[in-house]
Amino acid sequence: MEGTRRRSTTTTKPSRKLTDHDESSATTGPKASDALPLPLYITNALFFTVFFSVVYFLLTRWREKIRNSTPLHLVTLSDIVAIFAFVASFIYMLGFFGIDFVQSLILRPSPDVWAAEDEDEEDLLEEDARKVPCGQALDCTAPPQKLAVVPSPPLKPKVVDEIPFPATLCEEDEEIINSVVAGKTPSYSLESKLGDCKRAAAIRREALQRITCKSLSGLPLEGFDYESILGQCCEMPVGYVQIPVGIAGPLLLDDKEYSVPMATTEGCLVASTNRGCKAIHLSGGATSVLLRDAMTRAPVVRFGTAKRAAQLKFYLEDPANFETVSTAFNKSSRFGRLQNIKCALAGKNLYMRFSCSTGDAMGMNMVSKGVQNVLDFLQNDFPDMDVLGISGNYCSDKKPSAVNWIEGRGKSVVCEAIIKGDVVRKVLKTNVGALVELNMLKNLTGSAMAGALGGFNAQASNIVSAIYIATGQDPAQNVESSHCITMMEPLNGGEDLHVSVTMPSIEVGTVGGGTQLASQSACLNLLGVKGASKETPGANARLLASIVAGSVLAAELSLMSAIAAGHLVSSHMKFNRSKKDVSEVSS
Repeated sequence: MEGTRRRSTTTTKPSRKLTDHDESSATTGPKASDALPLPLYITNALFFTVFFSVVYFLLTRWREKIRNSTPLHLVTLSDIVAIFAFVASFIYMLGFFGIDFVQSLILRPSPDVWAAEDEDEEDLLEEDARKVPCGQALDCTAPPQKLAVVPSPPLKPKVVDEIPFPATLCEEDEEIINSVVAGKTPSYSLESKLGDCKRAAAIRREALQRITCKSLSGLPLEGFDYESILGQCCEMPVGYVQIPVGIAGPLLLDDKEYSVPMATTEGCLVASTNRGCKAIHLSGGATSVLLRDAMTRAPVVRFGTAKRAAQLKFYLEDPANFETVSTAFNKSSRFGRLQNIKCALAGKNLYMRFSCSTGDAMGMNMVSKGVQNVLDFLQNDFPDMDVLGISGNYCSDKKPSAVNWIEGRGKSVVCEAIIKGDVVRKVLKTNVGALVELNMLKNLTGSAMAGALGGFNAQASNIVSAIYIATGQDPAQNVESSHCITMMEPLNGGEDLHVSVTMPSIEVGTVGGGTQLASQSACLNLLGVKGASKETPGANARLLASIVAGSVLAAELSLMSAIAAGHLVSSHMKFNRSKKDVSEVSS
């Protein structure tokens, strides 16, 4: 192991003796600022003055020649001197300011540059009291101390967390890693410097292990397309997390069957949802209705007075002005179409909640661009409007809010099913009366006692999160997407059960963001909603929202039955407990 650590922190570099001339050239090479034996600021000021003076002189002379119809190629002695001064001052400024800038843009640092940086690093490290800094040495254990020997029972050998040395690490990569560890090369710039996203991730990962002295051996690096996330999904990657994906179903929804992918690490979740899907299937399936489809964004603006802010509110809410405003909004996208504007006033501050359709995209960027177009348009008639933020939290995104619960955001869906009494008894192991009573006392009364906002359900967020992660949605939007009220009522004299879920703000998309990654795209393809709908724009995203609601319905039905039958604890002890010996793991 020691050999492994030494190899990972030591590199072989060619050495040669420098002559006095070499040392002088290396440290005091000719520079543009050495053109005159004057202080640097005086030299710069002189050449700046000469440059702009001769430019003004030449432009004036050429204007006179054009007015007098004199050929431009006829020059006087003063013109020749001015041209010579222009060329000399331009060459000086190019040499002083331009060369390093151009090289930093078009040239990639060569291995010699990395080596020079490493040599500078070694010079700095020699001044440190430590012979080997912790950022480079992987063995950060304290020096051995003499302890009193106490007789004890034999113990199992302790496993040391060793940081493995990459077998494919070349000399150039080792130099780059040393530069990152020393802080000379920013970690975020590796992709642009190297032009290879996977290699950048590997180098960043190794540098992180050396800096922190912690192993990332359990975090996979291979088998992922890092090019696909560059500039859109994740910055500074060092690997990826593996989350198992289970399948619940088939879910019979609107006379079609769907196998629902769920990415989760919670035991019983997929099994419980699967049981609910079975109960729905045996009872003839579930039906869904899409109530609304509109993504929102609400900027906040300020005026000098509340009266002036109210004037803009009246203007935006006047139906006569809607066509003009929507024209400005809709020019940003061929899918984004403004539906309505709801305004709220707080003193002299105005919050404008724009709602628009977004096709098959979740649509946050789309609606934000449309809102920016409207704000630019409104500045013409309301020049005193001060835009404080493109989002004023009246949207409301990634936060529980009454406005989303009441008005909706994204897709508003209601899904229902009638479960036969035999299925309730044989599959769900309970009875209709117990389910109806429990739903009233738990999901309705209990949530009201807790002051819940949109949380009148048993576990909607469990299902929403699992499907969101599997299909490449934004997991943070689980907050408002899990707003749900679960209703259960007896039918046919208490023989059958009517169950429904109403979810006013399911925020999903089938294009953009994480949906284009390979694994997430495969899960969308399993559901038949991959990419944009070619026949009806937005149809795939709306269908995905209905599948989410149907899956929540199945999970609610199964969990409530488990609680009513007293099986919740026993099932979790069976399926959601580790089989490992905890005492052995701790030792």
